[in-house]
Parts: sequence; C-alpha cells; structure tokens
Amino acid sequence: MAPTLEQRLQARLRPDDQWQVMFQSWHDLLFLHWAFDPAVIQASLPAGLTVDSWEGKAYLGVVPFLMRNIRPRFLPAVPGVSNFHETNLRTYVYDKHGRPGVWFYSLDANQWLAVRTARALFQLPYFDAKMEHTKTDDGRITYTTQRTHDQKRPSTFDYHVGESIGTAQPGSFEFFLAERYLLFASRSNGQLYSGQVVHTPYPLFTAEVLQQDTQLIELAGFTSPGRPPDHALFSPGVDVDVFPIKKII
Repeated sequence: MAPTLEQRLQARLRPDDQWQVMFQSWHDLLFLHWAFDPAVIQASLPAGLTVDSWEGKAYLGVVPFLMRNIRPRFLPAVPGVSNFHETNLRTYVYDKHGRPGVWFYSLDANQWLAVRTARALFQLPYFDAKMEHTKTDDGRITYTTQRTHDQKRPSTFDYHVGESIGTAQPGSFEFFLAERYLLFASRSNGQLYSGQVVHTPYPLFTAEVLQQDTQLIELAGFTSPGRPPDHALFSPGVDVDVFPIKKII
C-alpha cells in the first residue's frame, strides 16, 4: 500500500540507531517535475520498489543545485573538493515497508572525486559533467550542465526566483515532491539499500522558468515530455546530515 501521511512524516525524523557519517549543504535548488504514466515509471524500477504517485500520476524530477561544505563527520571541508555542482534525475517510490523515498536515475556532478566516491560507497549512478551557475541580484539564475561522455549539447536551466510560499504543508502536492528524506539504491545482485538524510523542511519559492531541458530524461531511456515542466519550485537551500547506506531487510 502507498505510504500514509504518518509514514511520510516519520521519514523526516532523525534515526536513533545510526551515527551521522557526513555533513552537506544544498543551495539554490530548482525542482522541475513532469507527470508520467505510473506504469512507465514502474517498469524502470528494480524489484522491491513501487512507484509513488499523486492523484494517479507519477513524476520525474530534474533538480539542478549546488553542493557546499561536503565533508565527513568530524573533518573540515577541503577547498577544491567540498564545493561543486550537481543535477539529478529522480522519481518517487516506496519500499516493501511502505517507506517513501527517492530513486535516482542519474546524478551528474563536476567533481571527479565526488563522482567516484558516491559510486563506490553509496551505489549511486553518478556521472562526470561540466557545469556552470550564475546568479544576478534580481534573482535570475542560469545553470548549465553537460555530461561528459554521452550528452551532445549542454542543458540550460534559466529561471527567476519568485515569491516565498513558506514550507510545504504535510499532505500537499509540494510536500509529496520536495519532502523526501530516504534514498534507495540497488547493487548488481539486486539487493536494495536505503540511506537517510535529515534537514529542516525546505523553504520554498515559486519559480518562473524561462528555459529548461529534458535531455537527462531522454538519456535515462524515457520519451521526452515535449512540454515545459508541469510544476516548478525553488529553494535557497538547507544544511543536511547524512546517515549510512544500509541493506533493506
């Protein structure tokens, strides 16, 4: 069964049986979402995960943002390593225990060490990319990304940050899209793993999208939506505590 609101709220709580392993700050997040047929998304998922839908629709999200002050617990940030750009393609799922979370099809980053570390330690599909981010005083942000090995042209995301809408109210569509605290990963043997992050609820703003791109959706094997995003949000960011990846039993 789909997760209850109680299970969605439970996912935000700090685990009392695990040690934090990493600290991160996520800045200037743009959440772009397109509606998809749940059957199409379900067919792309590993065994043990079920597509999480909203009013009969599944969603693919493209999220470009900045990673800042990435460091292991008790160690300082390292210049040239701890700050980089990242763009992920994701959908929303739940496991056999009804725990809601994120399934990543790709995570592109412009920091080679981060790509290799995340692939090795967290079993996540990270890829090398070239990225740029510019921001003007009037709230216009331009973000470009191009995966180095299979993307023929850059993807550009150009948008204006709009008005504050506060934090997502539990049970709302914005809560369904943004308030996700578990990630799922799969190894080659089919074993599923989950990892938790903890942070305050995202401060959210509207976003007027001037230019966007769906190449990452196509690279993941999906048909391009052929339309602007069905939903757009912006967040200036949050500080994040990261907990270990562990096997789902």
